[in-house]
Order: sequence, then C-alpha cells, then structure tokens
Amino acid sequence: MGTDRLKKLLSHQQGILSKIALGVPLNEVLTEICLSIEQIIDDESARCSILSIKGQQLFHCAAPNIHPEYCDLLNGIYIGPKVGSCGTAAFSKSRTIVENIETSPLWEDFKDLALKFDLRSCWSTPIFSTQADLLGTFAIYHSTPKTPSEQDLELIDFFVHFSSIALEKSNEFAKAKQLVVNLQHSNEKFKAFTKVMPDLILILSEDGTYTDVYGTSNELLLDSSTDLIGQNVKDLLPQKDAQMIIDVIEKTLSTNEMQIFEYELDVPKGNIVFEGRAAVLDHYNPNSPTKRHVIWMARDISIKKKAEQEVHKLAFYDPLTKLPNRRMLSDRLSACVESIKRNKNIGALLFLDLDNFKRINDSLGHSAGDEVLVELSKRLSAIIKGSDTLARAGGDEFIILLKHVGENTQQASIECKIVAKEIQRAFHDKFEVGNLAFQVSCSIGICLIDSVNAQAGNILKFADTAMYHSKNKGGNSSSFYDPALQTLLEKQTELETDIVRAIASDEFCAYFQPQVNTYGDVIGAEALIRWNHPQKGLIAANEFIPIAEQYGLIQKLQNIVLHDICILINELKADNIIDDSFSVSINISQSQFNSSNLKGELFSTINKFDIRASQIKLEITESMISNDIEYTIKQMKELIAAGFLFSIDDFGTGYSCLAYLSAFPVKELKIDKSFIDKILDNDIGFNIAQTIISLGKSLNLAVVAEGVETAEQYNLLKKMNIDSMQGYLIAKPMDNERYLKWHNAKNKPHDLIT
Repeated sequence: MGTDRLKKLLSHQQGILSKIALGVPLNEVLTEICLSIEQIIDDESARCSILSIKGQQLFHCAAPNIHPEYCDLLNGIYIGPKVGSCGTAAFSKSRTIVENIETSPLWEDFKDLALKFDLRSCWSTPIFSTQADLLGTFAIYHSTPKTPSEQDLELIDFFVHFSSIALEKSNEFAKAKQLVVNLQHSNEKFKAFTKVMPDLILILSEDGTYTDVYGTSNELLLDSSTDLIGQNVKDLLPQKDAQMIIDVIEKTLSTNEMQIFEYELDVPKGNIVFEGRAAVLDHYNPNSPTKRHVIWMARDISIKKKAEQEVHKLAFYDPLTKLPNRRMLSDRLSACVESIKRNKNIGALLFLDLDNFKRINDSLGHSAGDEVLVELSKRLSAIIKGSDTLARAGGDEFIILLKHVGENTQQASIECKIVAKEIQRAFHDKFEVGNLAFQVSCSIGICLIDSVNAQAGNILKFADTAMYHSKNKGGNSSSFYDPALQTLLEKQTELETDIVRAIASDEFCAYFQPQVNTYGDVIGAEALIRWNHPQKGLIAANEFIPIAEQYGLIQKLQNIVLHDICILINELKADNIIDDSFSVSINISQSQFNSSNLKGELFSTINKFDIRASQIKLEITESMISNDIEYTIKQMKELIAAGFLFSIDDFGTGYSCLAYLSAFPVKELKIDKSFIDKILDNDIGFNIAQTIISLGKSLNLAVVAEGVETAEQYNLLKKMNIDSMQGYLIAKPMDNERYLKWHNAKNKPHDLIT
C-alpha cells in the first residue's frame, strides 16, 4: 500500500476509532467508514454500503452515496445463495465478487433494480465478530463492471475490520457513557487542533541540530520555532530522549530508508505520543553540500493511542465491574496452560455462579443486582493474589484462574479447598442495596489444570460441569470436576442431538395399547411414543423422554404422537368398528401442561384431521395436579370446555391430597401396574386396588387397571368391579398397522381368557 494511501488510511482510522470509542451513534460511525473508503479507494465512482444482519435478513446501516430508494427497496431482504452479492456473501459467509451485475446469476432477481441506479458491479465481504458470529456485510459498488485489485481487497479488509468493531462494540459503549463523554471532549480538542495545524515537520542535521521547523505551533515544540533553530537535541532533551533521536537519524542515514516509529516527549502541551517518520534529505543546505540531513515528520497520535486503549479495554474488560471479561480470561488461561505444560506444576480454575440471584433482579430490578455484583467483585478481588485472575464471565458468573496451587494433585486439591472456603466467607456479610440487605451464596466448580488436563476449552467446560454439580447439591458448596459426571452429561448432549436428528428423520411414532371393558369390548387405547432408531432398533420412551423434557423437545414428540392418534382414529372410523365413545389416551408432561400454548397445539392437530376433542384423553400425573391447585384447575377446565377428557395416570404412586381430588374435573383414574402386580400376593395389594376402585366409584370416576398380565389378575379385577383394563394379557403396544389388524380381527377378551 502506497505511503499516501497509508497516510490517508491512518488518518481515517484515527477518526473512526475515536468515534467508536466516543460512543458516536452507530449509523454515523458506519457512514464515516463508507465515506472514508470512498475517498481512499482508487475509483471515484466507488460507493460503499454497510448492512447488518438480523435473523436471516439484511438491513441497511449506512450507504451515504447510494440512492435511498434503492436502499429502501432492498431493506430487510432475506439472505440466500442467489441474493445479489451481499445476500450471497452473508449466506456463504465468504467474500463474493460480482464484476458485472447485469450478467451475474447471483443478481438475476435484482439486476433491474441495481441497473436503474447505475450500479454495475458489487464486491461484498461478510463482517464477523471476534467470536466469528456474522454481523453483516460490507459492499463496494461501481458504476462500471470492475474487479478489485489486491490493494483494493487489502483496503476493504481494513474497513471491514473497523465495521466489525463498530457493530460489535456499540452496545458496550452505551454502558461506558461517562468514559465516552471524556473521550469525546478530548477528541473535539484534537479535531480542532488538526483542522488548523498540519503535522510537525523538522529538518535535522546529521548531528541532531534543528535546521528548520515547519507547520506547527509552539505547543508541540520544546521551544518556539525561531528559538529552536540552531540548537541541538542533546542540549534540549533528556539524555534518553536525545539518544533516541540521534539513533533514528543515524539509522536513516546509514540505511537510506524511511523509518517509521513511535515515541513520547514532554513538550509544553504535555506528554505527547508522536508517530515519527524520518527520511534522508540530501543537499538540503547548498552552503554545506556534504552535510547530510533528515526530514522528520512528527504527528501527534496521543488521542489515537487513547482510543485504541479504550477499545482494548472495552474488548477485554467487563464494563460493570471493571474485571477482565471472558475474552481476556481465555487468553490468560491459554498462557497458563502453556506455562503448566513447561513447568509441570498444577493450576486451577474455579467457576462461581450465585445461587438464586434472579430473585434480586426480579424483585428490585437489574440496577440492584448490579450493585450486588460490583460489591462482590470488590470482595473477591481482595482474596485473589496479584498473579491470579478474577474475571466476570457474564450475568452472575465469575471465574477465578489460579496459576499455581501445588506441585501435585493432593497439594493442589487442599489449596483449592482453602480458596473455596475463603470465597464462601466473602458471602457471609449481607449485601446492602438501599435500605435492604440480601444474604447471597454461590456454587463453585473446580477444575485442576495439569499437563494431562491442559486444553483451555475443556477446562472451562469441566469447571462449569462441576459448578452445576454444586447447584444440584443445593448450592452454597464447592465441587471438583468428576470425569464420570462429565461423561454422563456428554452422553445426554449426544442423545439430545440424536433426538433432534431423529425428529427430522421421522424416526418417532406412536404405539397403541388397547383398553377393554370387563365384557372384552375395546373401548379405547393408550398411545405410547417409540423411537425406531436405525442402529439401535426400537427404543422405549423412558430412555429418551427425560432428555427430551430437559432440552425442550417434548412438545415436538407430543405433536408426533397426537398426529399418529388422529390417523388411527380416522382409519378405525373408516372401517366402521368404533363410534364416538372410543378415545385414545396421550400422556401430557409437566412442562407441556404449564405451557400457555397447550390448547392451541392440541386443536391445531385435531382440526387438521377433523377429530372430536372428546376422543382425546389427556393423561396427567398426581404430582402435576398437586403443585399449583388453582392454576391446574383453571387449565383443566379450559381444556374440558373445549371437549377434551382427563385421566390421572399411575394413581396411588404420587403425593396428592385426596381432599383435592373431587375438585379436579377428571373422568378417570388409572391404577399403576405396581399395585396390579401385587393383587394376588397378599391382602395389602388387593386392599389398595380395591380402595382405589371404591374411591373412583364414590367420585363417579371410571377406573382403569394398567399392566394386567395374567388371567387370574383379569378375573379378580372383574370381580372387583373394575371398569376397564389394559396390559400384555390383552395386547402389547403395537404400531399403527398391527393395531388395525388386531382391532379388526380380535375376539372378545373373555373368549380368549380361561
């Protein structure tokens, strides 16, 4: 890149970084970036556009020299493989160069619009954050077909980097308002100075004598420009500074090459950081043709340096607590790991998460929570040694990196326990917010760092896992990383991924187990989810339902079951072997039942298949109806009003109060299989089953026996006046095809049972 272009770039860079650091509105910063590259790039027809991405759409942030109508018409366009240069660059996450818009297949749907506004080539580069997240696109248009040179691409990458900083840091600058005000004040002084003053130009002889001074006021000079001429740097400057200048002069003259460097000097204006450039200036003095000189350009870059420092600070420090953030911690952790590999000692990483901190934010607002976090950071900072790192990872999470805790695992473990106790002592005193005081505790996860466990990414993950183990113990405790627990969590994560894949691959389906009355008539069925895994075969629900509930996938599985239920009912109706009294049961999880969208999800499916709501029986457990009595009754009544029926599954195994049972609008109780297994063994099993049946009858509820496997159980339950039964004696759960065959061909249960 040429010197002139580089000077322009540095000048604009200084202004852009200053604007970012000063918290200038984002659109103004991006407009400045557009105008800057348009001034520097080698084509006066170049027009710049910066777009940000939200979801899958692109929105114009800045395009000062592109017609507003063009921007408005493309604003909010969805990205894709053939959506002009920008949409394609965002979609592919790679630079997209279109030399001729009129002939490019990428512009097929948009070329008429582009040509209307005299846009004939477009080079688009995706903008990424420091975490490699896509932020938007940076485009250069021309009024003629054109391809970029290597210098163009190099220049574009500079401004793409500036755009990334501006987009990523806009929110953080808002939190540093006071800092930005101070920087803005300094920057205004700097801009006023630079408007009227060019760079300081000095002509120095080979021995360091000031020969001429050009283009500045006395503020940046050690003396007035007239008094300075003829004096030597060795007489005016401290020895260290004077020697630096002499060394630069000698190197410039000996190499005959321009030198670029930075230095600081105390001048009347203060301690100034200069960017210096020195080049050979031969034959400057006609009266002394053999005497050599250098031309020394000095530019005050103090403001630029401060802006860079603030950008660095915002990038690596938490604006609330002023502690290192996760990014700086990651850098220090990597360095710590490398040191441990070399020295064979042991370090540790402690992951802290406050217990029930959400209650403070929810009750008093986030400002109160911020006060607690700031106070906590002060308490923890007092514990940590200067060689260690305390960082705020985000929210109410803190991370402590201990560079050295011992020479062996036993010593390191003891030291970590001591540190953990000191940390927990920091929580003994209450945290005061206004007139209120809060007792706060934390859960700590500890991961030792040695030459074996020496991958930074894993160390953070392992400490986080250990922290959640402390949470599961009730909080206010510490736990060391347990590889067995990590293996379990990783298996659960793998299973979650496999469930997501299986849903997309239609591997889940409903199996149906019929229910019969005491006369052997089929009165309904229970739908059970099954997983037809391509490698593992048929997987029962208890192996994957808990993971599906944990990761929020249960509703998708529920929709699959409901979909299959509706198909079965319509097929049975088509064969004229059921009437409207026939119903199919479906299990409803706690999370589904608490969802405000449960009714909508149910109706969306049954309306699609024209199924009556009364043919769908919703099975819930005792624990679900005992949590929030008023909400549960309200939710149930809304669904019953819509036509659905309710059944309490596994009755007798929960802890619900019988006093509330009559208040719940259910139609059925299901006796758990564990009781049916015992009805022939002794009086206790028989009496429990009889009690549940009697209770159901007294409340005018139908009672269903689950898990009937023998003729003796069947006959005894029939004598006990059970309403209906299901179990292996009648039929095992079957897929849709086998169930239809069974239902069409079966004889009555009492004909098959002896």
